[in-house]
Amino acid sequence: MPRRVFCYASRMENLTIIEHASDQDVVTWLERELSGALANANGDDRIAISVPGGSTPFPIFEKLIKTDLDFSRIDVWPGDDRIVPEDHEASNTGKIRALLEPAGANVCALTQDAQPPRFALVWLGMGADGHIASLFPNTDPQLNASSPVIRLTPDPLPPEAPFDRLTMTMPALLNSDQLAFVIRGEDKRAVFDDAVNGRHDLPIARLLSGASQEITCFS
Repeated sequence: MPRRVFCYASRMENLTIIEHASDQDVVTWLERELSGALANANGDDRIAISVPGGSTPFPIFEKLIKTDLDFSRIDVWPGDDRIVPEDHEASNTGKIRALLEPAGANVCALTQDAQPPRFALVWLGMGADGHIASLFPNTDPQLNASSPVIRLTPDPLPPEAPFDRLTMTMPALLNSDQLAFVIRGEDKRAVFDDAVNGRHDLPIARLLSGASQEITCFS
């Protein structure tokens, strides 16, 4: 069983870290939280969630679609995407759509003029450089960004995905009832812990500094 650790730093009383979490632990938590959000919605109203791309979430998605979660009432937004056609192997939206739409979800493509809704849950990954979504350190992301979605160029461009990006900004990501992270590896965990304790000003630290909702980190 995963071990739960509660962090009570002065501004992080809203953070729960679940250590040694398996993909199935994340699936169980997601099913419970999203089922609860659906139950609390008015009538048959829909809920919206935001999810990451990359390699980590897809094995979790594959397990999640086998649960009893009612995907037909869930709008799924990628938190960011590479500016490529959806049938390109680097497209987050294309991969998410291919997996979740057959399960009944409505997958929303990210565009520069999109107006993301209030999210029941924003699930984010984090890079070893402290970036979240495609808010890399060189982009100087701000909590009071004026646009919910922006186009940008990471610097340096990741060699595995050398493309411009569309990404939600911090206000859009924080417009949510809950935040969740799945962070694997000691190097990333150290960056996350330093962000929690205010030891740097990387994008993850800026986001956490503006977060008042419940945050769950699976490590």
